[in-house]
Amino acid sequence: MKPHRTGPAWPLYTALGILGGFYLLLVAGLLLALFFADGLFRPGAALEFLNTPPIRYALMLTLGSTLLTAMLSVLVAVPVGYLMSRVSFPGKVVVDALLDVPIVLPPLVVGLALLMLFMTPVGRAIESVVPITYAIPSVVLAQFTVAAAFAVRLMRSVFEQLDPRCEQVARTLGCSAGQAFRKVVLPQAANGMIAAWTLSWARALGEFGPVLLFAGATRFRTEVLPSTIFLEMSVGNIEGAVAVSVLMVLVSMTVLILVRLGGVNTRGASL
Repeated sequence: MKPHRTGPAWPLYTALGILGGFYLLLVAGLLLALFFADGLFRPGAALEFLNTPPIRYALMLTLGSTLLTAMLSVLVAVPVGYLMSRVSFPGKVVVDALLDVPIVLPPLVVGLALLMLFMTPVGRAIESVVPITYAIPSVVLAQFTVAAAFAVRLMRSVFEQLDPRCEQVARTLGCSAGQAFRKVVLPQAANGMIAAWTLSWARALGEFGPVLLFAGATRFRTEVLPSTIFLEMSVGNIEGAVAVSVLMVLVSMTVLILVRLGGVNTRGASL
């Protein structure tokens, strides 16, 4: 039989490129609007504003809380993702759904639920030992509740893509389950762990709703950069809100570019 002749592929690629290009233009437009719209972003004034004590405090709290949140998220995501990818047990479907709850719930609902949790007898008992609500720990907990869910999704996907035969071979050669996990599985999942850390950090950086309800937005106490944008907009300081937004964009883009240059793929992280 003669091979069937196919037409050129460029019409399909052109059509798909045009459709995808609309979204790319939207994202580019958002960034350009922050930097150049109506002359609101003036580097000199922005630097002066960002150097004020409240903003410096918000920046330090944001960096510290998001770094801690990312580490805690990976610490939880690795064992949970591994168990969900390798082990079958009764009620797994229910557990899987529960792990997705922080992703699908509206952010304000997550914050309200956290607030209600610490009004229960157990929550009050914890508060009597360690103050959490409307304090710095509440910032980390609000960020962690949402960010960890994304990290778990990613790590489960990573472990599902790893060939379990390597682990089984290690077991047949005398390794215990723990040794095989530590010496075989974790090195293979290293890039995925970095990607999970990056994703959870980025998610924590932009978290606002849960932080606002559970931690508040008190200056020199629980104010993080997203809260700063809200506070500045509430008093009509659009220029200040834009300056903080630009700072967040620059920090986020820098981290993502460095991670990509390091060969870590964060795509599919919201599975």
